[in-house]
Amino acid sequence: MQVAPKIDDQALGQIYEALYQEKPDAVRIAAVKENFAQLLARKDDPQKDLWWWCDALYMAPPSLGKITQITGDRRYIDFMDHEIDLTTAHLYATKEDLYFRDPTFLHRTEQNGEPLFWSRGNGWVLAGTAHLLSTMSKNDPLRPKYEKRFRAMAQRIASLQPADGLWRVGLLDPDAYPQGEVSGTGLFTYAMAWGVNQKLLDRSTFEPVIKKAWAGMLRHVYQDGRLGNIQPIGAAPGVFQPGSSYVYGVGSFLLAGSEIEKLVGRP
Repeated sequence: MQVAPKIDDQALGQIYEALYQEKPDAVRIAAVKENFAQLLARKDDPQKDLWWWCDALYMAPPSLGKITQITGDRRYIDFMDHEIDLTTAHLYATKEDLYFRDPTFLHRTEQNGEPLFWSRGNGWVLAGTAHLLSTMSKNDPLRPKYEKRFRAMAQRIASLQPADGLWRVGLLDPDAYPQGEVSGTGLFTYAMAWGVNQKLLDRSTFEPVIKKAWAGMLRHVYQDGRLGNIQPIGAAPGVFQPGSSYVYGVGSFLLAGSEIEKLVGRP
């Protein structure tokens, strides 16, 4: 049985790649290259995609894009592109410009009969695509494909924003969920602000969406500094309390803030 390196290890490669860019020293990325050599040797499994759940598109692809940027070796990014194509063929709903979380969701529906698209899952994909694009040169032959999908997803997600600025955990049936959720909202907001800053998204269209989302998230920063309304670890929409707080939600909030600071030109 063929075993590929764990996706957590692929994601962690970004840390060592950043250290290498800070101070180029071959030892700093030696383990990353060894890990990816094992990954590239993997053959397709017709029974199960390597990245069979949409969250994976945030974790692994930016690492492979970055190692190509560092080394100039396109084997990494070409492998990544092939694997994303497989995942996208199975999970991306072209009619909706959204990703199902994994194959078990392909035929699941919300209370209103609409397909079930998990907010944070699509946040991982949109933010991951922003991270991936940031590793690509302007003339990379793969770039137009990812820019097109990034724009399509951003436009669709923006069109689904509720009045209070916070997207619900289920994107196509907001009335079924009484409160907004911060982790998915933070990832969407980060990606949209990044897109505007990179001139991939129209500022006049997306800045109001970004501002509304940021204002909505700020309402859930409590007096003690705790950020709430973050759905616990999961794979689908779920119930959570206003005080629910997890590090990945705080991380998405900070990512959003870092790009909004660039957008407005001041802290």
